[in-house]
Amino acid sequence: MVRTSETSSNGSTVRHPCYSEEAHRYFARMHVPVAPACNIQCLYCNRKFDCANESRPGVVSELMTPEQATRKVAGVASQLLQLSVVGIAGPGDSLANAEQTFRTFRGIREAVPDVTLCLSTNGLNLLKHIEEIVQLGIEHVTITMNAVDPEIGSQIYGWVYDEEEGRKYEGKEAAGFLISRQLRGIQALSEKGVLVKVNSVLIPGINDEHLPMVSKTVKELGAFMHNIMPLIIAPGSRYEQEGRQAPTPRQLHAVQAACGDEGARIMRHCRQCRADAIGLLGEDRSGDFTWEKLESAPPLDLDARQMLQKDLEQKVRQLQERKNSQTAAGKRARSSACACQGDEFPTRREEAGNELLRVAVASRGEGRVNLHFGHAKEFMVYETDGETVSFLGIRKVQAYCRGRATCNGDKAATLQEIVVSLSDCTALLSTGIGKAPEAKLRAAGILPLVKPGHIEELILEYAKYEHYLRAPKPQKIPGRA
Repeated sequence: MVRTSETSSNGSTVRHPCYSEEAHRYFARMHVPVAPACNIQCLYCNRKFDCANESRPGVVSELMTPEQATRKVAGVASQLLQLSVVGIAGPGDSLANAEQTFRTFRGIREAVPDVTLCLSTNGLNLLKHIEEIVQLGIEHVTITMNAVDPEIGSQIYGWVYDEEEGRKYEGKEAAGFLISRQLRGIQALSEKGVLVKVNSVLIPGINDEHLPMVSKTVKELGAFMHNIMPLIIAPGSRYEQEGRQAPTPRQLHAVQAACGDEGARIMRHCRQCRADAIGLLGEDRSGDFTWEKLESAPPLDLDARQMLQKDLEQKVRQLQERKNSQTAAGKRARSSACACQGDEFPTRREEAGNELLRVAVASRGEGRVNLHFGHAKEFMVYETDGETVSFLGIRKVQAYCRGRATCNGDKAATLQEIVVSLSDCTALLSTGIGKAPEAKLRAAGILPLVKPGHIEELILEYAKYEHYLRAPKPQKIPGRA
């Protein structure tokens, strides 16, 4: 059976932070870097470049053997009880290192049987490993696919190496060879009941107008979700030499919307994680789980893990139900708010123009406003019409303050970057903000609101107030009291 977004069970994603926007607020993931080799050359990537402070795919602090990875997962799982997913996403390609990858998964399955196993690949070697993926119980596979047209793909990939033939393909031939393997792999996995997420890098001027076709194609083959990620250009890469630019938030939202119009389920909460990330999405806790610290880790308690995760799963389901109720209420309001023929007065909704408002949120998770502005390394951006709230995506920034007392040395430049990044927002929710950033945001037309609580509830509260202020007021008729 082909498993699509319509036919899949919610239970298969309710604890997966990448496949569920609600789950990512509560459940943690861990990537183990056991796959260093890669079999394709993307023109935005430079395999020689690495930096401990970089947060992007392909970056790690250390490589592990399968045995080391298994020990580390067990140590982390015994302390990070909300760890629900363990994946292999590099730093190269997981299936260009198939022996290490599957040996790691077998070790993890035996050591920590309650975690979900997840694999990321470029799809080149996928077809010959379908049966092993299914046998190991790997229910989620992510495939990075940037084009379905070889002509466009030739501008993204430098070369593709087929290990079976011992041959390196280049140009349009390389792109066509890779795309063919990817499409067949997506269909084969979907027919086996594996949930497939397709990641696509948005590259302005190359595939920005093409990605809706990618979205339509992979959905027809059974892909569960499509994740459009902004281009990150590695230093020393071909794209850096060519002077290419990353997309703006406006460009990213436009492409995501166009892909959504093709019927695909769009992932908007991706953090483009490192290949050794640990913790909630947007929170890297790898420093809390060094080898030295893991030596004193407590024994794995599967009962304690299950108890906590059942509680978190209930919170995720409640969040989903609340969102569904808001969506249904919004649809009912839109249905009843039509200006039917013969209506003497337009509705307040029409008077106000029902302008969409964008709101930035500082949050450390759990669906709440619970973070000070100065400590935020990212802002979650939402859009609302006053009746429903939609999550648009993540804006990564450099934290205005580092720690409680030590602030960034170039605070003015950092603040300016944050303001520019959030320039399309009308408000920002946080639990606290200093006078200087508050003034800067107000001057840019962004209203700083300091109030902890549930994100969606606070946004609707703000929207109600804002729409009331913007709505035209009834004019007094002369001579009437």
